[in-house]
Amino acid sequence: MKLISWNVNGLRALYNQGYWEKFLKIKSDIFCFQETKAEADQLADEVRNPKGYFSYFASSKKRKGYSGVALYSKIEPEKVEYGMGIKKFDDEGRMLVAHYSSPAGEFVLINVYFPNGGGGPERLAYKLDFYDAFLGFIEKLRKKGKSIIFCGDINTAHEEIDLARPKPNEKNTGFLPEERAWIDEVVDKGYVDTFRHFYPEKKDMYSYWDMKTFSRDRNVGWRIDYFFVSADLVKRLKGASILGNVFGSDHAPIVLELK
Repeated sequence: MKLISWNVNGLRALYNQGYWEKFLKIKSDIFCFQETKAEADQLADEVRNPKGYFSYFASSKKRKGYSGVALYSKIEPEKVEYGMGIKKFDDEGRMLVAHYSSPAGEFVLINVYFPNGGGGPERLAYKLDFYDAFLGFIEKLRKKGKSIIFCGDINTAHEEIDLARPKPNEKNTGFLPEERAWIDEVVDKGYVDTFRHFYPEKKDMYSYWDMKTFSRDRNVGWRIDYFFVSADLVKRLKGASILGNVFGSDHAPIVLELK
């Protein structure tokens, strides 16, 4: 079973620039997109309803063209929820929760576009509050006996190995001690960063590059996109990768393969 997560930085832009059809040729059972910046009725029909996939969308209720996530799945989920039940977070359209019970296994897949901490103290506080609420949300699911997969743009690089220039960014959002400490807590709770599970010491592997400085050309990037799984799913892990040669966004798609 193959899952792909990608911050597309605008689903309409991806389609209009000719990347959509090329991307779908990368076969996957499930696609999780973040920062779609669109409501479903704003999308071309082939993007809204691609052949062979069930599709689900969450968009911002606060303003159009902001945030948003999408899920495309060959396997029909048993249930899909929109958000975590907290209005101030759900109104930004940042989360889809898909419950699966199929021959592929039972698990809950959460596709999340975590907030960016830039823009001042209020947004950093919002991000950290979102982090805490999200961890509480998945812990409640796990206590009910659910296997958890969550993926998306977490907007934080965990360790120094996860960004090209750690020292200059120690006081910048995306690498602040309090942001990184939350990922430490996630790991302490038993969730596994699937990429580091397979490549614990692999350097220069990033999923985001600043477009304004053409940093992708020099691979001056950040690994801020993740697949995490609950500990009970580790035995099903088959592979993890970053598709660094796929273009169309300032992020690269990331891949998780399960047995």
